[in-house]
Amino acid sequence: MGLGFGRLWGAQTVSSLGDGVSHAALPLLALSLTRDPVALAVVTAAGTLPWVLFGVLGGALVDRWDQRRAMWVTDVARAVLLAVVAVAAAFGVLSIALLAAVAFGLGLGGLFFDTAATAYLPDLLGRDTVLLERANARLRGAQTAASGFAGPPAGSALLVVGRAVPLLADAVSFAVSAVLVRSLPAVPRPVPRARESLLRQARAGASYVFGDWLLLGLALRPAVGNVAFLAVETVLALFAHERLGVGALGFGLLLTAEAGGGLVGAGVASVVGRRLGTGLALSCTAAVEGVAVLGLAVAPDVYVAGGALAVCGAGMGATMVLGPSLRQAVVPAGLMGRVASVSRMLAMCAAPFGAFLGGWLAAVYGVRAALCAAGGLLLAMTAVTATMTSNGKVEAALRAVGGGGGTARPAGGRVGERAL
Repeated sequence: MGLGFGRLWGAQTVSSLGDGVSHAALPLLALSLTRDPVALAVVTAAGTLPWVLFGVLGGALVDRWDQRRAMWVTDVARAVLLAVVAVAAAFGVLSIALLAAVAFGLGLGGLFFDTAATAYLPDLLGRDTVLLERANARLRGAQTAASGFAGPPAGSALLVVGRAVPLLADAVSFAVSAVLVRSLPAVPRPVPRARESLLRQARAGASYVFGDWLLLGLALRPAVGNVAFLAVETVLALFAHERLGVGALGFGLLLTAEAGGGLVGAGVASVVGRRLGTGLALSCTAAVEGVAVLGLAVAPDVYVAGGALAVCGAGMGATMVLGPSLRQAVVPAGLMGRVASVSRMLAMCAAPFGAFLGGWLAAVYGVRAALCAAGGLLLAMTAVTATMTSNGKVEAALRAVGGGGGTARPAGGRVGERAL
């Protein structure tokens, strides 16, 4: 896949390591300031608000910009933000409001970086479907290993050294990522329509998603899933502390178990997709996630909880390879940023509801009730969207793009030409 992909892979890996450190440290920092589930939900939800407010316009901007520049400038900005907050932590002036503001800033940076990276990758790899699937599996695997395996235990350990240390570590990771992204090769881009307004371009991206049953189904899965997963994430630290009796290190190891499952899921995603067909595989992974979250809710001890999180992570890992690869294969280059951002925006619009739902259910009925509701919601989503992303609709979409490079591997091992 070339040196260009290697640099992008390296940049996302080192950045994911920093994200893993913060993923474990930020909830624990918030927990050190308050035990109010609703206040914890505010911090969690703040990171999703940029997608709600700027998701569609952000995608339109990314389709206009040089995507390499958008990525490295965003990384520099996030590094500076975390460095400033680390100073605040060192001087003991952290607060829930400040952590929520940091989460918002990091979420805004993630909007631009993730959208730009999603749009840049198909052009970097010549829109070859086989390479895209392989690249997404490697990116997802590295992200899981870094942000899941190495990052959370490191974040928990660094938090013991000092409250500012995990934030500084994440700032350094963004700085290194910016240097690597800055060295990426240029790729050809479609000539933009100079007179078309930003709002018109944004509406075109939204219309493309809502007018296509398959793309809408691919967008609704993470949207409903985020309600469930944010409900789980909001109460997980509290659940681990109060119900499972584990401390900061144990919480980091629970996140590592989920990441281990995610790494396995990303690794076997292509095989599952070939055996079942991409559409059926996506339905199966969603069902696995729902059952696993229900298992977490009734887990009697930390070992069962870790196993349930590992199974859930496997379903998520496979989904995050199959879904984006399919979207990148069927969406034209000039629309990729907008389609990606609209799809992500739907997911992020739903996420704050999940965060507050989890916090409210935990406050009123207990943390297990929040987990049970999340698992039930995932199973309901699977039943509703299964027909929207069926194998038949996937194969029809791949045939419709016509001409080109790459191959499609539908269910049953049949191989046909897939043009991108």
